[in-house]
Amino acid sequence: MALKILGTGSYLPPRVVTNDDLSKQLDTSDEWIFSHTGIHARHIAGEDDCTSTMATKAARAAMAVAGVKPEEIGLIVVATSSPDYNTFPSTACLVQAALECPSTGAYDLQAACAGFVYALDQARCWCKVNTTKKAIVIGAETLSRVVDWKDRSSCILFGDGAGAVVIGEVPGEEGPDSHTVLWADGHGAGFISREGGARRPHEFGTVAIPYLVLQGHDVFAFAVRALVKVTNQLCEKLGTTPSELDRVFAHQANGRIIEAVARRMKLPLEKFYLNLVGTGNTSAASIPLALDEAVRKGELKDGMKLVLCGFGAGLTYAGTYMQWPYL
Repeated sequence: MALKILGTGSYLPPRVVTNDDLSKQLDTSDEWIFSHTGIHARHIAGEDDCTSTMATKAARAAMAVAGVKPEEIGLIVVATSSPDYNTFPSTACLVQAALECPSTGAYDLQAACAGFVYALDQARCWCKVNTTKKAIVIGAETLSRVVDWKDRSSCILFGDGAGAVVIGEVPGEEGPDSHTVLWADGHGAGFISREGGARRPHEFGTVAIPYLVLQGHDVFAFAVRALVKVTNQLCEKLGTTPSELDRVFAHQANGRIIEAVARRMKLPLEKFYLNLVGTGNTSAASIPLALDEAVRKGELKDGMKLVLCGFGAGLTYAGTYMQWPYL
């Protein structure tokens, strides 16, 4: 049997906030933001959307492409850093109810911007055992509600959206070799953080939404090292080289990070799929959003050698080598 991505889907909220829009409330400009990030615009969730609703829409789209019914789904994993509820219930359970999957395990996974790759690996292992069921892996974020819109260093980066894949075993096929690496370095936990939770006591009756805090220069240096390390390690494991890859789907955090990775690896920038110009940094949603866009544009052909790689708060970083659409 071969494990495959059977369908992809995505959802971006209709409201678009451009750099010019931001310049009306911040000391910035479209030229400054684009030169530092590679971003011109981002999608922002409206009043009727949140992480669970966007995740559900992306999952439905992926299920339609895959041609699977709710009763065929056995697992739903949602990678997110901006769940509907701070702790419980999980966003995945809300998605399970909305999709009306009758007998499905569901949980959230928190590995920040590397979350989709982490979740994909867990679902892949699950599918290897539960061969008659399919899994939905979703990256979804509503980061616009946890950033400080007065902080130019962070709010210009982020956008909202969701991407999803349906994966499952296919009888009678043999898939090529694949491999995943998962890494973490908690010593850099302070580079990207957001207060809250049970780490320290709070006054009763105090309700506040803490903002995301980002140490940009430290994150930039870490991200370049992490993406290079992951891609090289995956290629070495599979007996190939980065130059033989057809496409790299890196977390769409900042265009300048990806340009630095391409230079360090001596690869043409064209090998790296880029769509953050119109989406911004969508954290765990960025890789599945890019995958679905590439599929819809017809840019992914069977047998193409791909690396999916991400990095994020934690610090976390991870990568998967695959030959499309096999996992």
